[in-house]
Amino acid sequence: MNAIITVVGSDKVGIIAEVSALLAQHKINIADITQTILSGNFVMMMMVSLESADISIDGLRNVLNETSKKMHVEINIMAEKVFSSMNRI
Repeated sequence: MNAIITVVGSDKVGIIAEVSALLAQHKINIADITQTILSGNFVMMMMVSLESADISIDGLRNVLNETSKKMHVEINIMAEKVFSSMNRI
């Protein structure tokens, strides 16, 4: 299963490193990634594969929520199918 992770917040050193390390710790592969700075805000979107993950998507959501509080950014995750359905024109 694939999922979409978004990260939004004030730009600071280490956001990509921290999120990537967390995903690697749970054997989650980053299939695609894009990031940019918009008016001083860091914005990142990742497509990740949970195929080999040692954690469920709900478990990952909880871990990401803890990380978002610690880093003072907003991190969201949703299944790719849900994301695609929501963004279909």
